[in-house]
This record gives sequence, structure tokens and C-alpha cells, in this order.
Amino acid sequence: MALMHSAESSTDFDTGERAKLLDVAQKSVYHGLEKSALLPVDPADYPEKFQQLRASFVTLNRFGKLRGCIGHLKAIQPLVSDVSENAYSAAFRDPRFSPLESSELEGLELHISVLTPAKSIDFSSQEELLEKIRPGVDGLILKLGGQQGTFLPSVWESLPDARSFLQHLKLKAGLARDYWSDQIKVFRYQTESFAAPFPAVTLKKT
Repeated sequence: MALMHSAESSTDFDTGERAKLLDVAQKSVYHGLEKSALLPVDPADYPEKFQQLRASFVTLNRFGKLRGCIGHLKAIQPLVSDVSENAYSAAFRDPRFSPLESSELEGLELHISVLTPAKSIDFSSQEELLEKIRPGVDGLILKLGGQQGTFLPSVWESLPDARSFLQHLKLKAGLARDYWSDQIKVFRYQTESFAAPFPAVTLKKT
């Protein structure tokens, strides 16, 4: 399996561990295509590190374009279970796309992002917030009442300017890009991200 690494990757997982997580995610997608169901995963069958409660996102790109992205911002289950569930959901439950079909495996690429716990950013103005944001490093969660949006650190690749990044994050949260309120709360997190293409296989749905 050819692993690819993103710019914001850290080193919590070695190459072998990354490959194992990517394998779980790929098998979850294949299982969904064959069985139309989530892959059963027993965390006890995996290394202790995979049994720890961690939050993750799984992104599917096809020929460089987004094909699905689902994840959790809070750690609610063992990492291996989270990756399996999010891989299945990215392929078949992302409301922006129709469920993945086996004919789309060609050109499909899998990205896993394992999140650190989110921490609140203290600021008294939008300008101070912009000064504290770290482009290329921070993933952000923006909250205002019941509205919320998040961008993974990988979004910096397409929105490298902090102000533009924040404006688009507001839009994702359902706010106007130039809207501001002292009630806005912003949290930051980092990710360890890695990716691999799907191997060419022939699937038979049962």
C-alpha cells in the first residue's frame, strides 16, 4: 500500500500503524459495497493504540475531487471503530453525494485524519482571532448558538489566507462571511493525516 502524507501530519503513528488504519478504512468501504452494511470491528483484535478513544475524519477523493467526508469532532469510541464507521459513512452516507458504487473505485483515494482534542481560543476581537490562527496547522471549529462549522487543517491547501479561511468557515456554519459577534466561539485542533489510493479490485455484491 502506497501511503501519502499531508503537510500537517505529526508522528503519533508509525508507517505500519498508518497502513493498518488505512486497511481498516478500505475494508469498510469494500464491505459496504458488497454487503450494504458497516464492517464489524472488534477493537480487542487491534493494537492498544487503536483501542483508545480518538476522533477522526475520513475523506474520499476521486481524481482529486471530493467524493465524501464524514467524521467526529469528539472522541466517542475506539479509534479503529471510528475510522471504520467514518469510512463507511463517507462512502455511503454523505448527504452531498449519492452512495458510492463499485464503478467509482478507479481513481479513488482515501484520507484519514486523526484529531487531537479541541481547545478553545481566547480572543476579544476578530482581528485578534486572525492573529492567533496558525495557517497550515490548525483545524477550526466555529460555534454560535446552535450553528457550527469546522474545517480540517487540509483546507488550508485551498484557503491559505487566514481571513479567507475564517470567512468560508462562517459560511459553512450558516453565517454571512463578514458577520461578527462577540458570542462566536472558536476552537482549534490538529490532525495527523495520511492517505492511500484504493487498489484495483473487482467486487461482487451479495
